[in-house]
Amino acid sequence: MSGTEHVPEIGRIVKVTSGKDEGGYAVIVGIVDERFVLVADGAKRRFDGPKKKNVMHLLMQPVVSVEVADSMRETGRVTNAKLRYAIQKYAQGKGE
Repeated sequence: MSGTEHVPEIGRIVKVTSGKDEGGYAVIVGIVDERFVLVADGAKRRFDGPKKKNVMHLLMQPVVSVEVADSMRETGRVTNAKLRYAIQKYAQGKGE
């Protein structure tokens, strides 16, 4: 792994590079194994119905949402509003 790649972890923001949601951002809300993670964006893909994605189809962003990671650690769930906020905050920081 080179220094530019990031490890999948709960709360990490990712850009979807393949599939129906291609080009959009999502947040990792679960890790299935070393190949698959569960992602949700709080809007089309809610926390209660996350999408199982191959990590090869995701571009890991250098940001981990502390709010999402803390909420998942404390309660085992996160609100859809918090997911939308984390993605919106990241996109605004990138100027998108």
